[in-house]
Amino acid sequence: MRKLIYEFTVSLDGYINDRDGGIDWTDPDEELHQFHNDRYREIEISLHGRRLYELMAQHWPHVPEDASQIEREFSRLWTDKPKVVFSRTLSEVHWNSTLVSDNAVEEVGRLKAGGDGVMEVGGASLAASLMSYGLIDEYLLFLAPVVLGGGTPLFPPLDQRLKLRLVETRHFNTAMMLRYAAD
Repeated sequence: MRKLIYEFTVSLDGYINDRDGGIDWTDPDEELHQFHNDRYREIEISLHGRRLYELMAQHWPHVPEDASQIEREFSRLWTDKPKVVFSRTLSEVHWNSTLVSDNAVEEVGRLKAGGDGVMEVGGASLAASLMSYGLIDEYLLFLAPVVLGGGTPLFPPLDQRLKLRLVETRHFNTAMMLRYAAD
């Protein structure tokens, strides 16, 4: 069974973007960016909600040649990585992506059962739809030293507690990594 990881940079007050949808405050330092690149190589399939896919697709396939080596490397990794995009409004996706319009929970369950590697889920709405079904195995949070005062929360309102166990921490100059396993 594949492991599913929900990863995001989050503000101290629990938001993944600001009130305008901006994520410019999440800019990683070189060490953290290299960590993301190395970790992304281990991901077999990346699951995206529509908003995150559109944000990533606006930037990563178009990184200029004069960008840093780390950014150019992630650009290649992202465009080549198999992605499943969950959207009822998009009619097409690109860059090694597959579009799924119906029943994200069923499709993610099928993908998890289809191998023994690692998948990641990106996008708060998509992750929220999977949490209550127990489909997320790990939560990899990068706690940034900023308070946004509003935006999209990392966790949605839940009907019951989500019990997690802290399994790893790591300090970077621009964030503190907290890795939790679902109990």
